[in-house]
Amino acid sequence: MQPYKYSPPRVKTGDLRTRVTFYEFSENEGPLPGESQKNVLFETWAKVDEVWSKDIEVAKSNGTLSDLTITIRDPHGVFFPSNKHYIQIHAPEYEHMRFNVKHAQPDLQNRDFIKVISGVSS
Repeated sequence: MQPYKYSPPRVKTGDLRTRVTFYEFSENEGPLPGESQKNVLFETWAKVDEVWSKDIEVAKSNGTLSDLTITIRDPHGVFFPSNKHYIQIHAPEYEHMRFNVKHAQPDLQNRDFIKVISGVSS
């Protein structure tokens, strides 16, 4: 029989150290093109990971070298990110950037978290 060996979870609550805000945009009123921030949908703490080195070739070929993987605690139905939402990361390195949600999925290793793939929006 195989002996049991404890393996700690990949993401712990203590890893969620960066404040993020999810919001949506709406089109500007009037004839001029563009959009403006409509309203804040959800604010939470997150773990922000950049593109992994094993995925760097795929990211280069897609032209998405600035993608981020953001792990947030599952809000259990209160909010779920979609590709219509934007993310503001409250860290000095990312404060001037706006990220668009590309894909969101539950973390299959730990159901307490959601993984959000996002990229810099133009």
